[in-house]
Amino acid sequence: MEKIQVLKPRYRVDECLSEIRECLEIGWTGMGYKTVELEEKWKEYTNLPYAHFLNSATSGLHLAVRILKEKNNWNENSEIITSPFTFVSTNHAIKYENLIPIFADIDESLNLDPKSVLDKITKNTKAIIFVGIGGNTKNMIDIIKIAKENNISIILDAAHMAGSYYNGKHVGFDVDVAVFSFQAVKNLPTADSGMICFNNEQDDKRCRELSWLGINKDTFARNNQGNYKWDYNVNDIGYKYHGNSIMAALGLVGLKYLDMDNSYRRQIAYWYTQNLKDKIKIIQHESEETSRHLFQIIVENREEVIDYLTKHQVFPGVHYRQNTEYLPYKIDFNCKKSDYYSNRVLTLPIHTFLTKKEIDYISKLLLDIAK
Repeated sequence: MEKIQVLKPRYRVDECLSEIRECLEIGWTGMGYKTVELEEKWKEYTNLPYAHFLNSATSGLHLAVRILKEKNNWNENSEIITSPFTFVSTNHAIKYENLIPIFADIDESLNLDPKSVLDKITKNTKAIIFVGIGGNTKNMIDIIKIAKENNISIILDAAHMAGSYYNGKHVGFDVDVAVFSFQAVKNLPTADSGMICFNNEQDDKRCRELSWLGINKDTFARNNQGNYKWDYNVNDIGYKYHGNSIMAALGLVGLKYLDMDNSYRRQIAYWYTQNLKDKIKIIQHESEETSRHLFQIIVENREEVIDYLTKHQVFPGVHYRQNTEYLPYKIDFNCKKSDYYSNRVLTLPIHTFLTKKEIDYISKLLLDIAK
């Protein structure tokens, strides 16, 4: 049996090379050209009103917090309710802007628990970040409703949610901003990039300026004026967060196959579930329209399971350790379920190269060792 990795991207190499070749032939590999095309295709695919292509979802999360902070005049006492059970990018974005992350607990979906979120709201609460772990939409609508009823902003960390739908609508609706990841092992893989989708035109405009060092007009836009216009203004201290056409070229190809690839991921999840149900605890997804970026189980003897699987050429993952185990977030908090799942969660291999035979092989190994 060859090594079975937990996540493995599928690139349609010939199509990717063809898209990249266009960039090289016209001599435009940076911001603009393919990035503009991907933004338009993403808006068409998701039916979201605005989309801006960035170099990473981490950059997008930072811009989301920064722009909402300045728009709504948040100060150093402002709090953002967030999950402790996520990749650190989520909560780094809060720290970047010197705001206070307030950790609410999760439930059996690994997403924020609405009851815990309600308990954490204070007069200093300015926003909630909802993270759709593995593409799961469970509790998303409830959290959006809580934000709206309390007149606070809602940020959707949709890093795992490219191709996740709720009642037929692609996620990103009814929030102030949604941030998607197209990192190397995501469902829509590039080498690294992301998309930020505000629902407000002025926020989108501000985002484009800040992602290009505070410059008011990008090079591609100036070039398309008919002749190159060298002059521009720098209105603020911005960041070098914009995406480029090489990454966008990969994204354009991946987007064509996203629904098909996600459908196969859901098939893999079904095979696992049929093999393991009633024997191993499985993290259930609310909807059959999930992206199924991850397939996660809960085991009591995780290290033993990892060692056993690795010995048999199967390499699982852990998504995630709760952030309070890391130095920047070591604070007293009471999130019992996050603590429980953080020490027991295991991600099984799930990608489009897997076969039914391999799923059965992994399942048999798990049933031999997992508790």
